[in-house]
Amino acid sequence: MADVPPDLLDQLRSICLALPEAYEERAWVGVRWRVRQRTFAHVFTVDPDSPSSLRAAFDLDGEVTGVTFRVPGEELLALREAGHPYYDVGWGRDVMGLHLDGGTDWAEVRELLAESFCLLAPQKLVARVDRP
Repeated sequence: MADVPPDLLDQLRSICLALPEAYEERAWVGVRWRVRQRTFAHVFTVDPDSPSSLRAAFDLDGEVTGVTFRVPGEELLALREAGHPYYDVGWGRDVMGLHLDGGTDWAEVRELLAESFCLLAPQKLVARVDRP
């Protein structure tokens, strides 16, 4: 399993750790960000040596770095149908994946991760999030 490129990790770290009481930890693969022991974002790099479930979820063709996050029901279908760079990872009823690369729209990632956080965080923390 390859490491997450530092530039992508730094971008995600700045987004996730700006959310109230969010914290970072190493995951079984990659890095995840949590609020009250609930994961709202998880980044990892998938390569040909990765477990088959990860390769299938991210439609592997070489090495790919992706982030998974939670999506509210009304947006889930739209992201599933959008196609690349979005992927239905195949686990969790509301979990989607996004390929990260040079063309990533970081403003959109910020919105997606804030929404994911808000789905899992207590309301008193959600009230502190600046949502677009």
